[in-house]
Amino acid sequence: MRLPHPRGPASSAVVTRLGSEPDDAAASAVPAGAGGPVCHDEDLQLTLWICYELSYRGFDDVDAAWEHAPFVTGMRRQLERRWVAGLHELVPPTPVRPDAVAQALADLVRADEGPPVAKFLQRRASEEQFREFVAQRSVYHLKEADPHSWAIPRLSGAAKAALVEIQADEYGQGRLARMHSELFRGTLRSLGLDDGYGHYVDRVPAVTLAVSNLMSLFGFHRRWLGAALGHLAAFEMTSSLPNRRYGNGLRRLGGDAAATRFYDEHVEADAVHEQIAAHDLCGTFARENPSAAGDVLFGAACALAVEGEFGRMLLTHWDEGRSSLRPAPGSAPAGGRAEAPHLVSAVAERFDGREPAPAQRDRAPAGVDDLAVR
Repeated sequence: MRLPHPRGPASSAVVTRLGSEPDDAAASAVPAGAGGPVCHDEDLQLTLWICYELSYRGFDDVDAAWEHAPFVTGMRRQLERRWVAGLHELVPPTPVRPDAVAQALADLVRADEGPPVAKFLQRRASEEQFREFVAQRSVYHLKEADPHSWAIPRLSGAAKAALVEIQADEYGQGRLARMHSELFRGTLRSLGLDDGYGHYVDRVPAVTLAVSNLMSLFGFHRRWLGAALGHLAAFEMTSSLPNRRYGNGLRRLGGDAAATRFYDEHVEADAVHEQIAAHDLCGTFARENPSAAGDVLFGAACALAVEGEFGRMLLTHWDEGRSSLRPAPGSAPAGGRAEAPHLVSAVAERFDGREPAPAQRDRAPAGVDDLAVR
């Protein structure tokens, strides 16, 4: 994977600097952001994603010594302050009793009214829309479980054992073919998409990067250990039914077992993980660390809120007959997106429960056709 194309002054500064030899110079002040919700700030989210990625697999065109260089850590620290402030605006912290964390998580998930992305994909999405969704998700799913694994060395006792149990399943119990990231590669290949790590980063919008950046923020900082565990719990507690819908949606579109295996695996696994995460992991951790109980709930609420922003972005674009993907670099004027007027009524009819005319049904949103690799 090579460095992505910049989207503003901060990401331009980082991409330019990382292309040179590592040094010990500190980062200068980060230019003011574009304003608006941090989840949708293209420059902030891409810059954070680049800085975080240096501690995962890095970039082929970047010296690994940049990972802990003062420039990178300083840039990341400045942007994280904006990121955390924005999260607090999105999700005000809620106090909770340590012995009530598991129930509070269940109540939080039950009350969530996120957009019906899974229902749309199950019942109405075209093959092109489903492929677009999978391309968006590849940013996280190709490193699935890695962000939460940062919490393992920071735990002890029963909570640590619970997290290891969940993560062992995510990593296929040590068998490559059963690793969830590898199963997702099968889904990508079955849909004719590129399965390269980070391949679609230049195409996804800020909010898709925000989904991944949220996990990295919580995972990288010991101060946010409770939030990382709460995020994982919310992730597991809201996974089984949507994944069942995703799998059924792919079967409706003719997907074979290789295409649906990733989603089918999560239906059963996450039903078990839900209980482990809420009670054995978060419940135990909160009782042993009462001052961090509120962080657990905050992390879970942030997971639901950012996921909700991602889902609304998808459905809004599709309802308007547009691709939710950014144009490929160099394929469209800056700030522009090709429109697909013929899809506006088709997608609107799907939301209303009515089937579009056959001529409309099989047309792809603008910008989707170039996802194909075969």
